[in-house]
Order: sequence, then structure tokens, then C-alpha cells
Amino acid sequence: MTSTRPAGTIRPTVDFGGTGKQVGHLQLPQSEHEDAWGVVPIPVAVIANGDGPTVLLEGGNHGDEYEGPITLCDLVREIDPHEVQGRLIVLPGVNWPAVAAARRTSPLDGLNMNRCFPGDSLGSATQQIAAYVHDVLFPMANAFIDLHSGGSSLDILPSAILEIGANESHTARNRAAAEAFGTDTVVGIDNRGDPRTATASAARAGLTVVGTEMAGAGSVSIGALALCRQGVRNVLAHLGVLTRDQSVPRRSPARHFVLGPEAHVLSNDTGVFEPLQMLGADVKAGMPVGRIYDLGTPNRSPFELTATCDGLIFGLRHPGAVRPGSCCVVIASPTRMSDDNGR
Repeated sequence: MTSTRPAGTIRPTVDFGGTGKQVGHLQLPQSEHEDAWGVVPIPVAVIANGDGPTVLLEGGNHGDEYEGPITLCDLVREIDPHEVQGRLIVLPGVNWPAVAAARRTSPLDGLNMNRCFPGDSLGSATQQIAAYVHDVLFPMANAFIDLHSGGSSLDILPSAILEIGANESHTARNRAAAEAFGTDTVVGIDNRGDPRTATASAARAGLTVVGTEMAGAGSVSIGALALCRQGVRNVLAHLGVLTRDQSVPRRSPARHFVLGPEAHVLSNDTGVFEPLQMLGADVKAGMPVGRIYDLGTPNRSPFELTATCDGLIFGLRHPGAVRPGSCCVVIASPTRMSDDNGR
């Protein structure tokens, strides 16, 4: 993939064509009142040795999701270049302004990076970062691992995420990578039909793509972090980049799910959300899954939220306070692997 769009202003301090281990920054110029010629330093590492595929690994697309960035920092420290056959390009905090602020969106422009692809190389800060990943890094890579969690507003069942490819063989590649991660569940997410995500853009670029959702609730989950650390190594072994197989086989086949059009149970009132089901619980359409309390009107009965489809509880809202339109419960519906292409 060769970009014909205008070149941006981001400059790396690492040599993507070099060998060994390099750790540096992508320097995004940021001319502010306090700093006329300053930069936003986005951490990046390149670990390369021999011939083999290039894998781009990204964490911190959302700044309040922590299991991925911690995992990638560990990877940068622990991997010896001699263990690599190919190249790893690691971005543990790709949306650095959001990571530094511990926010889903960037404090510089208010944008959600995962709704900015393919970006704009001469746009706002978030748009420029997305464009650099899309225009410069995607063409270097054969595969893309995008590590997400539920962030501050959701706690999500730890799962590998399947991105649908351009055709059946591409989807099969993505499915194999998602299954290699080693989670009990593999979930297809279409983000309410929005095509501007990193994984959707990487799939359009032809890369083998795997994403994750690793717990969340604005904190670090011990179990999800352990799963993420091992899962990344599982996928790298699956892709043939690690010369020493560090993968751990799954004990049982993964269950496959999809977030369909009825997946999101929304609040229609202002109040406090009480979940009635645990993450991973199986539910049927119409089953109570939560309640909204109006604390200022104690004699008013809470409004009941019911499951909008059959499936399992994939995500639960973390902050108690809700307003009309808040996503309170996410339900993943079971799917046969053969049906994934048609969702």
C-alpha cells in the first residue's frame, strides 16, 4: 500500500530499517503558547533481526485502557532481538496525549483516535497520529495487534476481537490470529457500523489483524493483564516472529460471538445503574439485566433494563451515574464461525 496523501510532520527518532533493539519516539510537532517549537513524544520501539514478517503492535489508542500498554512495555524490555525473526514495531502509548491524561479522548483536540482513521496528516494532533499509523506504519507491516480494554466507562469480558477481512481467506487469517491469542471468547465487533477504527483500516490495508478487549473499569485487572501478556506472545509465535515458541495452547476451543445491532442496552433515564447480571452470564431476550434508580425521587420504582437479544454479558457500565443514551450493558450473540463473513 503506497500512500498518495500529503506527507505529515511526524518524525521518528528510530530507524525502522535498522536491526537490534531501538527505543525512541515519534515526534509530533506541537506549537503552543507555552512552547513554540515543541513536540509530543510518542514512545516507539523497533526490535528486528533476520528475515520474517513485520508486526505492528499498538496500545494506548485510548488513554484510559491499561492492560495493553503495560503488556507492550514488558515486551520491549524482555524480548531479545535474537528471539525475533522479522521485525516488531511497538507503540505502547500511541495516542500519547490521551495516555498522559488518562482519558479516552485526546485533551489536545477532544478526538477519539479510534474514530479518526485514516486520519489527516495535516489535521489536528489525533488526526496526524492516525494518519502516520495508516500511511507510514501500515505499509511496513504484515500484521497488526491492537490492544484495547473497556476504559473508564465499561468493564468487558476479556476477549480477542475478530476483524472481518476483504474476503474469506483474509477473514480466516484474522480468525486464526484471534484464536491463537488464547481467550475463551472471540467476538466480532462492528462498532455500530463505524469504519474509522484502527483495526478496520488495517484490514482494508490487507494486514492480518487481531484486536482485544481486556477488562477495563479504568483500572488494571490482574487476570486480564496476565492473559494479555501471554496472548501477545501466543500471536507472535503463531505469526512466526518469535524464534522460540512461547505460546501456551488453549485447553478448549474458543466460543465465537458477535455484537449485532441489538447488542447495546441503553439507559433512557438519568440516575444510577445497578447491574443484575455478571460478566459472562448467559441471558435471553427480555431477561432483566439492570435497573436505573432516580435517587432524588425515592418513592419512584427503578426503571428495569432488559436484554435486547440472546447471548452473554460482554460488557457492563462501570460508573454508576447514567443519562439517557448511556450504554449500560453489552450483549454478545453466539455465532457459528461460518457465519462470521455474513455479519
